[in-house]
Amino acid sequence: MSFSSMIKQQQVLDAGDEVGEEVMELIPGLPEEVAEKCLLHLPFLYHRLFRTVSSTWNRFLTISPAKSMLFPPAASVSLSLPFLFAFAFDPASRRLQCQALDPFSRRWLLLPPVPGGAAAGSFAVVGLPRRGEIYVIGGVEEGSDKAVRSVAVYSAARNGWEETAAMGTPRGYMAAGEVGGRVVVAGEDGEAEVFDPEEGRWTPATARRGAAVARYDAAAAGGKLYVTEGWAWPFERAPRGAVYDAASDSWSEMARGMREGWTGSCAVAGGRMYIVAEYGEWRLKRYDAPRDEWRMVAGSGVPPEVRRPHVVSGELEDIGGGRRRIYVVGAGLDVAIGTVSAAPGIQGGEDERVDWEVVKGPIEFAGLAPCNAQVLYA
Repeated sequence: MSFSSMIKQQQVLDAGDEVGEEVMELIPGLPEEVAEKCLLHLPFLYHRLFRTVSSTWNRFLTISPAKSMLFPPAASVSLSLPFLFAFAFDPASRRLQCQALDPFSRRWLLLPPVPGGAAAGSFAVVGLPRRGEIYVIGGVEEGSDKAVRSVAVYSAARNGWEETAAMGTPRGYMAAGEVGGRVVVAGEDGEAEVFDPEEGRWTPATARRGAAVARYDAAAAGGKLYVTEGWAWPFERAPRGAVYDAASDSWSEMARGMREGWTGSCAVAGGRMYIVAEYGEWRLKRYDAPRDEWRMVAGSGVPPEVRRPHVVSGELEDIGGGRRRIYVVGAGLDVAIGTVSAAPGIQGGEDERVDWEVVKGPIEFAGLAPCNAQVLYA
């Protein structure tokens, strides 16, 4: 059933035997189904402007019957466009801002201010690409060591933030990720919680046993959340790592090769885990689960003009031809866009290569330091 038909049916139900005001065509002269497909491809960051075109466009872009069309299930994500969201602090003012990179114009678009005042790097950020949502979770109050429970969610449909259900326990500097469409957070002490966006509530998860695992990096892939404390100088001991399995609500120790080779920031692209090494030429490595090792990806490292600190993110699905896309956001919101493709026959067992493209940030962003990056679709 088309959107306009659903609206007409709802008006009949609301008004009883009397039909409400007539619904105008979305795009005069086009069949409803064709017009809806056109509107589905409107970039969501411009929805506020598009809603002023007509009352019918406003209804389509805002009310519930259209939301399942605007943010469809996983099978339809490939029809959407990826927008890169970057959270960055101004080191001087300590103010946090969120920018989104338009995939067409390659221009950054400023989003509404992020609620709260947590210290840089103390909060967790989790994107739910299929729902068009980003969650900013917990953190430590600026200028103190007091952890908070608050959670704010950004909705692409509204291009705005709102408060949602708070965590059961105040947390800062936690690991977090999307696992099976839900948000999982885990503290250094092993306590964990799971947020179900459909029900809008948090529930306790099985606590991880054993020694504390300080968060260095975390990634979610294949229905699991991977948490590592990484290497730190001096190398007094091997790093610890843990894996949360959402299906069984259980924790296990991270495989040795994974935790010992995890020497950078991880991005998941097309279901595969990649890290950008923090040393040397910032080369890209992919985790090979059967071999339990991180394999070097052919090609150069992150272009040197994209300076540290680096935050990374990947696109949910392949971008065609078995290729995958990774984003590395550096100081000043310079972005290295890496396209990973198959490269059979390369010496040394490397079966993939990466090619980089650099998108320079505006000069006025020169002082910004990124702290997180996410990809949403629209």
